[in-house]
Amino acid sequence: MSERSKQAVLKATEFEKVVLPNGLTVLVHSMPEFTGVYALYGTRFGSIDRSFILNGKRWDLPAGVAHFLEHKMFENEEGDAFTLYAKTGANANAYTSFDKTCYLFSASNRTDENLDILLSFVSRPYFTEKTIAKEQGIIGQEIKMYDDSPEWRLMFSVYQCLYQKHPVREDIAGSVESIAEITPEMLYACTDAFYRPQNMALAVAGNVTMAQVLQAVERANIPEKEGNVERLPVCEPLQVAKPRMEFSMPVSKPLLGLGFKEVVPAPKEQLKTEFLCEMLTELICGSMTPLYRKLYDENLVSPGFSGETLSVPGALCIMFGGETGRPEYVRELLLKEIERLRTEGIEEELFTLCKNQLYGELIADLENIDDVATGLFSTFSRGRTPAEEIETLAAISLDDINGALKAMLCEECSSTVIIHPVGEKKE
Repeated sequence: MSERSKQAVLKATEFEKVVLPNGLTVLVHSMPEFTGVYALYGTRFGSIDRSFILNGKRWDLPAGVAHFLEHKMFENEEGDAFTLYAKTGANANAYTSFDKTCYLFSASNRTDENLDILLSFVSRPYFTEKTIAKEQGIIGQEIKMYDDSPEWRLMFSVYQCLYQKHPVREDIAGSVESIAEITPEMLYACTDAFYRPQNMALAVAGNVTMAQVLQAVERANIPEKEGNVERLPVCEPLQVAKPRMEFSMPVSKPLLGLGFKEVVPAPKEQLKTEFLCEMLTELICGSMTPLYRKLYDENLVSPGFSGETLSVPGALCIMFGGETGRPEYVRELLLKEIERLRTEGIEEELFTLCKNQLYGELIADLENIDDVATGLFSTFSRGRTPAEEIETLAAISLDDINGALKAMLCEECSSTVIIHPVGEKKE
């Protein structure tokens, strides 16, 4: 890419940032050529945040509290936020991941009203034992639904095999048993600790201005929360918890999951390491690789078979998985391909194609308002910017990727999970 093109891409990542006196970070990317607005109000609090000290008192949470709280934040004494959004015509949603919780809306008009709704219900928690009991039943059904999903079970089974103590082992929504332990006091402690403006950001993209967003924040009158919060991280051993797990589910074809537990990088190396891991999954079994052609030419895997990376505070792993009629054979092919690439090195042409593909995906995310706003909060939550992501990827060399391959994806740090169809004989 020419220097002129690089400058054009970096310009597309420009945004306005204001940190308010109460600690809230406001991020705005004005895109007046669009008619709509996408806003995301998020906190750095997810399912892995299980232990913390608030004003001298220690809290140890059961699994699923962050997700439970996401559901409950839509309600207050005045009613349900979705009812208010229905009157403005906005599309609203929320989600909880391992390390964050986000509330969002998209709309083509009435931006000020929608911002008022978003900032109001997230800033004014309301919990009672009665409303919690009702939500426990609703989320209990959601948990059972995910328990019936083979792909979901495969992913968390791999995490449970790789990690001995880290909360990434447990489902984001928790279990029916764990959410039964949730109390109003527990939820209020979590909002006091993590739903404080100092730990949150409002990211907005589209046909909107920073002045317009700041006026909405001023109307919301969000107070700064006092007191001290200390997250208590888990000390995770280097060894995997379990090298292998097999079980049966009502599936038509077996599923294979092969995960590799990696050393968590130092903060200054985290972004580069994440890109290296993502590139390795593509270079091993991505659509442009020899292994991919073999897997599909011989009808060994279904189209969804792929690799992915998990990177959250205290945990880093690479996983390959999907449907395959011959899980043991495909596992061996993956391990042999990793060893071949480690010995022979990555081909320069394949490396360039893979890097350009990832570069293209980053640039594509700058072209629509939902990806822009989501990217602004995601990078904020990890202490970086979209421009730094692009610059980091651009600087990665073939030597970097070959060096990473020699240090990562070691079989002795791996775990294998196979889900068999009920009643099927193993290979």
